[in-house]
Amino acid sequence: MEKNLGLCFSMGSLFLLIGILPLALAGHDYGQALSKSILFFEAQRSGYLPTNQRVKWRGHSGLNDGKISGVDLVGGYYDAGDNVKFGLPMAFTITMMSWSIIEYGKQMASSGELGHAIASVKWGTDYLIKSHPQPYVLYGEVGDGNTDHYCWQRPEDMTTSRGAYRIDPSHPGSDLAGETAAAMAAASIVFRRYNPSYSAELLKHAHQLFDFANKYRGKYDSSITVAQKYYRSVSGYADELLWAAAWLYKATYNEYYLNYLGNNGNALGGTGWAMTEFGWDVKYAGVQTLVAKFLMQGKAGHNTPIFKQYQEKAEFFMCSCLGKGTRNVQKTPGGLIFRQRWNNMQFVTSASFLLTVYSDYLSSAGKLLKCASGNVAPSELLSFAKSQVDYILGDNPRATSYMVGYGNNYPRQVHHRAASIVSIKQNPSFVSCRGGYATWFSRKASDPNLLTGALVGGPDAYDNFADQRDNYEQTEPATYNNAPLLGTLARLYGGHRGYNQLLPVELPSLKPIAIQAKPVPKPVTNPAPASSANRIAIAQKVTSSWISKGKTYYRYSTKLTNKSSKTLKNIKLSISKLYGPLWGLTKSGDFYFFPAWTNSLAGGKSIEFVYIHSSSPAEVSVSSYTLV
Repeated sequence: MEKNLGLCFSMGSLFLLIGILPLALAGHDYGQALSKSILFFEAQRSGYLPTNQRVKWRGHSGLNDGKISGVDLVGGYYDAGDNVKFGLPMAFTITMMSWSIIEYGKQMASSGELGHAIASVKWGTDYLIKSHPQPYVLYGEVGDGNTDHYCWQRPEDMTTSRGAYRIDPSHPGSDLAGETAAAMAAASIVFRRYNPSYSAELLKHAHQLFDFANKYRGKYDSSITVAQKYYRSVSGYADELLWAAAWLYKATYNEYYLNYLGNNGNALGGTGWAMTEFGWDVKYAGVQTLVAKFLMQGKAGHNTPIFKQYQEKAEFFMCSCLGKGTRNVQKTPGGLIFRQRWNNMQFVTSASFLLTVYSDYLSSAGKLLKCASGNVAPSELLSFAKSQVDYILGDNPRATSYMVGYGNNYPRQVHHRAASIVSIKQNPSFVSCRGGYATWFSRKASDPNLLTGALVGGPDAYDNFADQRDNYEQTEPATYNNAPLLGTLARLYGGHRGYNQLLPVELPSLKPIAIQAKPVPKPVTNPAPASSANRIAIAQKVTSSWISKGKTYYRYSTKLTNKSSKTLKNIKLSISKLYGPLWGLTKSGDFYFFPAWTNSLAGGKSIEFVYIHSSSPAEVSVSSYTLV
């Protein structure tokens, strides 16, 4: 993939005033668009698909990934319309999905999509954990873009190379390791309430990866050279080091990472580069937005002077998008941000997300944005982000929705191998490497499988678009197109509701996601608690206590350990004598369940939930489970 940098330098200081943000916004069916956008990630899944897979035309794929390298790399996401797993854009996708949930999880919950969004994050982080088997080893690609692009096959039929490529101290990749650290840290915030032990595991990987990135510096595509043609690291690794540090501070509030941002802001470009783009390669605008939030939260301390320089650059980006700066982004006649012909939509959704969150940061702080052309209310940032989303959904000169399956007029010939070839479940006949081009790629008809929610590359600089499968610059979707869009759609759907976006994150409770059991093999259900006791050990301990209004409160950690060698699923718990809030479980009727994305417990593994009340431990027992 070819990329261009929109680098611009500005040293003008910006002063912040007071502004007000309106509560809700009308427009398209943002809830429906959000649901479809999340569903797209299920079509991009690699590995063994779960029983609750909603995209039914997909099947298992990539089941031997990593085998020739002696490591399990099954799972994760295909990045776009091909069958390669590229680590850098995948990690950025996970970071942006997590950031979307962190900022707008409450709005996602009100739409009923929070559980699906979190499941999408975990599908990615499960793979990222596998890809990091040692502190200073990280696998950054499975498959080879050259051989993959020579073939047009369903992922279920792949005959192309599945070689695995890694970075290590002798072959560094600070950009890849830094972005993966950011993804792990951001996701750890998402899972802190729902699965504390998993959150801690992610954070451990994030710390190790940041240390790896910072200690052994270098560009990843100098080590994984097969990635250069597709995801070349043009911007280098300095921005990813700052990006990872910002997310680790946000996840831990560890002063080391805050001071890293302060001490290295000049040397690594955080206070110098004034950007007009944000994406999987160039992270500066994202770093600057996060640091500006830390500043507005009052967390900068002795780093305040340099954090103000970060904020100046964040606001340069916002002003440039609005067309009110000293160097503004290009727009099409229809008003869409335009950066490049090849998959321009990635820049549109990422910029819209930054504008959305910064609008809420300013509103929560009671401030205005000061641009070269004058003061700007926070509402204007959000209105412009909304205009970009509305353009995507069909308010454009062509009246075309660039989200597949939304509206009536959307792309039908998407540049996507799995969508363009008949489902293996409908016709299991093998599709050969070159035969797929002859039979399916060149077929001038709509895709046999609807790639619901996919956001394609989009129109050119003049709002023109050709819905043709071979027009990969405009009709190929990508996970990193959708990921930042989730947050903006959730915000537009749910409104603001008076939330203070500068306060600590408090994600809401989750509703259980319906699960369909596999017909084969037939599971064995063990309803008896006595039998459960032989397989599952339950241990409770007090992790903290405090006194409030004369009453002592205790925080209990409850850990369930599978003592057997078998995998247990659908664990149903009975909890009595509970007199306070609980995190990590969902309640259905009189019983409690782990969320859908953690509903299996492998042999020897543990899972945890926590609760708070002012009494002795609650009574916890296993009512039933499914033995796989």
